[in-house]
Amino acid sequence: AAAHGLSVSPPVSQSVSQGAPQPVSLSVSQLVSSPVFLSLQVFGTIVWILVAATQVPLPLLQGWVMFVAVTAWFLSIVFLCVFLFSYANRIAINWNQTDFLFHGTTFVFYFGAFVLQAATTSLHHLPRKFNSTTQETLLSDHEYNISIAASIFAFATAVCYGCSTALALRRWKL
Repeated sequence: AAAHGLSVSPPVSQSVSQGAPQPVSLSVSQLVSSPVFLSLQVFGTIVWILVAATQVPLPLLQGWVMFVAVTAWFLSIVFLCVFLFSYANRIAINWNQTDFLFHGTTFVFYFGAFVLQAATTSLHHLPRKFNSTTQETLLSDHEYNISIAASIFAFATAVCYGCSTALALRRWKL
């Protein structure tokens, strides 16, 4: 066929080994119905709400927690839309590898956010102002309870991203 001016596509095994994009093995129905994906969105939203409900006594620590929660939530929605509107079929990249890299990176960031939120919670007994004569603590009892809940949900979200990373690795490499 090549002698007559027709191009012949290489066998599938050759195109895969040359780094061509892998077929997308993750469908929209699998993604949306996945308990892990739903948990990511719900738990991430709860972390976002809980941290926003406090007076953010340590903006450096809790600012990072909010950044991670909002950014991860937003990028997960973008990732969903890529599959929902079939952009995954139009953009020639290895989506299984991209899925793994996204969830792996987000897992690391969310675990760090959990550690920072837990650190904020552990400092609840410190005085809000060091030179003050009042005994106002860094976190009120109500904020302390909210901060505990935010730490728990940040950990749960990190675990969900870890599970999602493992599932993405399995789809990509196996």
